[in-house]
Amino acid sequence: MNYEEILDWMYRQIPMYQREGKAAYKIDLETTEKLDARFGHPHKHFKTIHVGGTNGKGSVSHILASVLQTAGYKTGLYTSPHLKDFRERIRVNGKVIEKDFVVDFIRENGDYFEQVRSSFFEMTVAMAFQYFKEQKIDVAVVEVGLGGRLDSTNIVDPDLSVITNISLDHTRFLGHTLEAIAGEKAGIIKPDSPVVIGETHPFTSAVFKARAEECSAPIYFADQEYKVEPMVKEKPEIAIYRVSREEKPLFEKLRTDLTGSYQSKNIATVLKSIDVLNSLGYDLNRKSVLEGLAHVKHNTSLLGRWHILGQSPLIICDTAHNEAGLEWNLRELKSMDVENLHFVLGFVNDKDLDAILPLFPRSAKYYFTRADIPRALKEQELKTKAAAYGLTGDAYFASAEALQEAKRQAQSGDLIYVGGSTFLVSEVI
Repeated sequence: MNYEEILDWMYRQIPMYQREGKAAYKIDLETTEKLDARFGHPHKHFKTIHVGGTNGKGSVSHILASVLQTAGYKTGLYTSPHLKDFRERIRVNGKVIEKDFVVDFIRENGDYFEQVRSSFFEMTVAMAFQYFKEQKIDVAVVEVGLGGRLDSTNIVDPDLSVITNISLDHTRFLGHTLEAIAGEKAGIIKPDSPVVIGETHPFTSAVFKARAEECSAPIYFADQEYKVEPMVKEKPEIAIYRVSREEKPLFEKLRTDLTGSYQSKNIATVLKSIDVLNSLGYDLNRKSVLEGLAHVKHNTSLLGRWHILGQSPLIICDTAHNEAGLEWNLRELKSMDVENLHFVLGFVNDKDLDAILPLFPRSAKYYFTRADIPRALKEQELKTKAAAYGLTGDAYFASAEALQEAKRQAQSGDLIYVGGSTFLVSEVI
């Protein structure tokens, strides 16, 4: 089988949460541990930083990897899901895994994967860790896929765990309260290994503190120490922040190529994580931090975060897909100086739309669509549901058709936002 046939086999025959949903979710790490043993525990051959949370974990992972690369560390980066190419999930110093490695890995181990009924995610984690071992990396930044406690990545013994924040998402699997979800996310906190929490929350902080105490793990809350304030942009593709630490100025103009004011929270989380890593013996100096933050997209090829697809009209897509993430984006959209807003929207079928749809402005124009995956909510259902909240527009079977119609109707001073689903964003990029 060639590369395309290998991917087709992985997608069709192995349950994958991103496409199928609950069928791919497992209640233990038994299969992951079997795969880890088969490959000789490859994750023990490099240092690890483990990053979880509801929103922001992808951005934090990419920023940390960019800073580590800039500082001279050979850095592996494991993230999910991918947007354009499966190989985006596994990178070393920003370069994606080779097609030949993917093909050979599946050819040599496919029978065993079938024997143990490995999920798509389990085999992909095994592939990543084996690749990182063979590449002889110094450190891997590993993003949690879903939850934490039962996630396939949770076999690592990290130098540092990071939990960005907690909000209601994937409640069918993780629980219906913030405390329950925090309990699942807290599962990545390991004995004697420090943890950085991005955001303090009255319902979740006690959960994290209890788990940290149980593990004798030092715990730090980034937002209690760092304040990151957006400043006026000099260019659309560059964001500037004023940063203070314990109310003392640290960076008057910190620049980053990750735009979207929600990145202020992620930057605070990264800065505290860097402090902890330096206390553990890492060498991440001020220059590495500044250069790493300035060139995140260049260093790691991060896509889909306040991603500008076009100008006049301005077209922005973003992978925010739950209430907390979308609320932050909508707040920023409403503050922008544009004439009219157009939304190309699609969601997966397990989202709580009764919590999400009221956030959107009734005055905007809507183009309801779907991503080409089984989990996608049908566009006509979305249109009907949205109408109950005063959001009106037409339904389009294909995302490309929806975006094309939005471009046709929008004027040069308007803004088109594409989002609601990571998979919708992946189709339009």
